[in-house]
Amino acid sequence: MCLVAFGWKAHPNYSLIVGANRDEWQDRPTASAAWWKDYPHILAGRDLKAGGTWMGVTLGGRFAAITNFRDPAEKRSTARSRGELVTMFLLSLESPENFLSTISERAHEYNGFNLVVADATTMAYFGSREGKIKPLEPGIYALSNHTLNEPWPKVILAKSALEAALQTKTTESARQMAIYELLSNQAIAPDETLPETGVGAEWERVLSSALIVTPEYGTRTSTIFSIAVNNRVSFAEHTRLADGSVSHVGEFSFDISDAQF
Repeated sequence: MCLVAFGWKAHPNYSLIVGANRDEWQDRPTASAAWWKDYPHILAGRDLKAGGTWMGVTLGGRFAAITNFRDPAEKRSTARSRGELVTMFLLSLESPENFLSTISERAHEYNGFNLVVADATTMAYFGSREGKIKPLEPGIYALSNHTLNEPWPKVILAKSALEAALQTKTTESARQMAIYELLSNQAIAPDETLPETGVGAEWERVLSSALIVTPEYGTRTSTIFSIAVNNRVSFAEHTRLADGSVSHVGEFSFDISDAQF
């Protein structure tokens, strides 16, 4: 996951609303979002190389999403797969803060990451670079491949676009369309606003848009997810081809169960 814009208790209709793009190498094998056969209460896509996921939700309403922290100089081929952290939270019964406390002690086993997790009552963030657990107050946030709300151009635009969608759109379909549009934005940021993360100027330009389109690497899925205040969950995953077009939309909806999972 490389761009996650989310509102936590920021709208009277939603406990949580999320727009997210997963950026990945085009040849990395991936399964589209589905209810997992080995863990039937988990709804998520799946990385078929390492077995984890980048974002998911459970029947009980637990949610998690992860992004990589971009720093090529610190990348280790021996590190554990970061996608397992999302799966671990979805399988856990711990509160978000307790789970992140446990994970913080093992953060050194992974390449850099940012993890947001939520249950029915609380949401929290942990960034391995910062090493601190942050309980999240109601509000609108955005996360890319640096720390939470880091003022990269795509983060600023995604956060403001989500805020506008929640404030100005009066119907569910209009809000979803606005979120889809923010995830589909291919605008490249001006050079003077680009971060320096160690990948070179050309790649900084490519990676500065919300929707990344190249033959080798790009946005593989765009997902719009929400938990309504009445506990109705909506999950729509748009699978994208290398040219950025959508080849498939997987749509799911369900009511959160009282079962403890």
